[in-house]
Amino acid sequence: MASQDHCSHHESQEDKHALQDAEIREQLKHIKNKILVMSGKGGVGKSSIAAYLAVSLAKKGYKVGLMDVDLHGPSIPRLLGMKGTLQVSSREGKAMPVQFIKNLEVISIESLMGENKDLATIWRGPLKIGVIRQFISDIDWSDLDYLIIDSPPGTGDEPLTVAQTIPDAKAVIVTTPQEISLADVRKSINFCRQVHMDILGIVENMSGLMCPHCGKRIDLFKSEGGRLTAKKEGLTLLASLPIEPEVVNRGDLGRLDDLAERTNPFNQEFQKMVETIIHLTSKEVPAMTKPDNSQGLEKAQGDSVVFAIPMAAGKLCSHFGHCDQFALVETRDGEIKGKTMHTPPPHEPGVLPRWLHEMGANVIIAGGMGSRAQQIFSENGIKVVTGAGTDTPESLVHQYLADSLVTGANVCDH
Repeated sequence: MASQDHCSHHESQEDKHALQDAEIREQLKHIKNKILVMSGKGGVGKSSIAAYLAVSLAKKGYKVGLMDVDLHGPSIPRLLGMKGTLQVSSREGKAMPVQFIKNLEVISIESLMGENKDLATIWRGPLKIGVIRQFISDIDWSDLDYLIIDSPPGTGDEPLTVAQTIPDAKAVIVTTPQEISLADVRKSINFCRQVHMDILGIVENMSGLMCPHCGKRIDLFKSEGGRLTAKKEGLTLLASLPIEPEVVNRGDLGRLDDLAERTNPFNQEFQKMVETIIHLTSKEVPAMTKPDNSQGLEKAQGDSVVFAIPMAAGKLCSHFGHCDQFALVETRDGEIKGKTMHTPPPHEPGVLPRWLHEMGANVIIAGGMGSRAQQIFSENGIKVVTGAGTDTPESLVHQYLADSLVTGANVCDH
């Protein structure tokens, strides 16, 4: 008799699991893109990036859900200023996510913890797995363009559960430039490959601080680590985000949603990253949302395209205005046909863009360039690509044509 009761209980649990699986599959049909934001170690700004990515997409008109599965250290509600106990109401037997701003709904374990937000969450693997599955099956999400999932650091139960439960999720991996962070990022990359999760790209956060007194860049956590890792692993560097005290202050105040109106270098680079993610995840992308590497060549299909690269000692010069020569690389139908070297006129405002326009340049690939110079190049019909690394002109052009050119922060932004 006891044996029969055990079998009955086992069958009941299997039935419940199968029913939940069916509910999960049905829910996921109404979510176009699922993005898991993860990191190899803590303290790299992963949750801030997940929250601000969700806010930015929502403010661009996309329907977005933000799911916080960092069950031991949930920080999404605090970053967004979602204070107090949030009562999750019921509709048709499912719980409603919290509507934060227009187009953005949020769920986090902290929303359900009552008044004491500082209580420790002491859970083992099976319970955590069950909560994450319920966040999908039992939450009445709207029809979403994006579900952004904030995962805890590492490659434990939470990201593994997401990978198993949401098989078409794609990863955004956050790191800082120093080696101790990059070593853990390589583990995250290998994790994604083992569970067959596509990687949208790497975000290098805390990539230098601009001195408020002299304006020079200070590499507090080294530099170029994210770029080099992305290149070595064959991945896209989505952004190199500088340290911005204003971002820290807005996060502490719970006002990350206000960042979109700011004009600091962090926000400028972040919004470029958002456009790249839209391009990588959208089946039909309007021309205005294509990332940098995809613009400018369509108008010249079948014609030659001339690339201008500022040179010093045989490789790209980090600032176009300080170069010794310009390499003009002519391409046709995606193949390099020739290269010529030219000595530029003296560097004065507006001179180089007009000179390169007269030389027939269509695209300039640079390490850094001020905003005014970029505007003048655009007025002269020349597309600007900034943040390129030091390399030969032929290699840079080959990478651009293959859509594999890794670009980071604009090393000059005056």
